Amino acid sequence: MSQMLEQLIALSRELGREDRKLAILGEGNTSCRLSDQTFLVKASGSSLGSMTADDVTECRFAPLLQLLDRDAISDDEITQTLLASRVSEHARRPSTEAVFHAYLLSLPGVQWVGHTHPIMVNGILCSPRAGDFATKRMFPDEIVCCGKQSVLVPYVDPGVPLARAIRTGVQDHQRKFAGLPRIILLTNHGLIAPSSSPTGVMTAMQMAVKAAEIFNLAALHGGPVFLDQTGVNRIESRDDEQYRRQQLGI
Repeated sequence: MSQMLEQLIALSRELGREDRKLAILGEGNTSCRLSDQTFLVKASGSSLGSMTADDVTECRFAPLLQLLDRDAISDDEITQTLLASRVSEHARRPSTEAVFHAYLLSLPGVQWVGHTHPIMVNGILCSPRAGDFATKRMFPDEIVCCGKQSVLVPYVDPGVPLARAIRTGVQDHQRKFAGLPRIILLTNHGLIAPSSSPTGVMTAMQMAVKAAEIFNLAALHGGPVFLDQTGVNRIESRDDEQYRRQQLGI
């Protein structure tokens, strides 16, 4: 566990670096799967940029995943379930968004999750162009690192409603593309990068932010101009790009 904890702290601090402009104050959260029973997640109110071991809580999957299918659950019941999910009763309260972390980490191949609120990405997600940014691609490396399309989740209340909406979006993506998304975009909120490694989280996150910067700059010049689907499919399936994706930890 100590190695995983150290890696989670390192990832969190990278995502929370002030110069990256991905998250400030208590924004964003991170997690990693320890076993089929438990995972580590950022504690509520802590800062990614200054993360320490005291800011991480080990939680059980089972009580949190059960929330996804419960009807008419109150805020107080959700709070009590979050507290009850802790392996240690002395640990800090886990992030309210621990429910969607539990869902994503329960998926095959997902070991790490990063969630941030990048300025450039949120500028698009708070605009009418969010759908274009999620479903279209502008350049090859965006496809390599972020996939042919991202999941776009409509705005819903953070917590259990958001976790349910994310599950619906991911399942739709799996049916359409026979695989998991590399980027999940939350309308009027932020982005999530699920991955098999911390490097994969950082790679997808950084490329999504670069794509948002290019999207915004292209809009100043009458664009953006998107690649056609044939070109997108070609980049996604090329052997050399698949090899490069593996080297990037995606």
